[in-house]
Amino acid sequence: MNPLKSIPMTVGLGFILAIVISVSLDHVGPGMPLWSLVTWLHVFFGIIWIGLLYYFNFVQVPGVAAALADKDGPGPSAINKYVAPTALFYFRWGALLTWITGAAALHYSGIGIHSAFVLQAGAEVIGIGAWLGTIMLFNVWGLIWPNQKRILGMVEATDAQIAKGKVVALMASRTNTLLSIPMLMCMSSHMHGLPL
Repeated sequence: MNPLKSIPMTVGLGFILAIVISVSLDHVGPGMPLWSLVTWLHVFFGIIWIGLLYYFNFVQVPGVAAALADKDGPGPSAINKYVAPTALFYFRWGALLTWITGAAALHYSGIGIHSAFVLQAGAEVIGIGAWLGTIMLFNVWGLIWPNQKRILGMVEATDAQIAKGKVVALMASRTNTLLSIPMLMCMSSHMHGLPL
């Protein structure tokens, strides 16, 4: 069986290859700090989360709008029935795992979660990034996901609830897109020691 025909096998092999490279470069083993592992996972899950955020905002939302406007086209039902639920699954769990591994990275880095969230001297940049990520996580689980379940018919909702849910989900998603830009700047500046 070709492992590239299965996404779990592809991702699993990607992790194995990364570990082999790290071991061969002497980056993994007894001397490897746990911080490196959780930071690696934080970046991995963050790419899933923010990649899907950008997919929703740059591709799916305009695509569904175009499908609705095309009177002779197939409409948005295929996206809403087959693509959106799967994308939302990876989106919301990617968000949660990004936040958890980010908190672990703060802990193991020596900065500490508390120091980051109170914007203690030396932790201001990463702290602002952590706050932005926390707000974004709340938007995913508290606003976007509950309203998407109504929009996609996963839970019962009236037409008025669905219409309101579309606005709330879109505004929360656009807020996350806006916040992701300074959040990524804070995270990358901190990780690479760039001055702000």
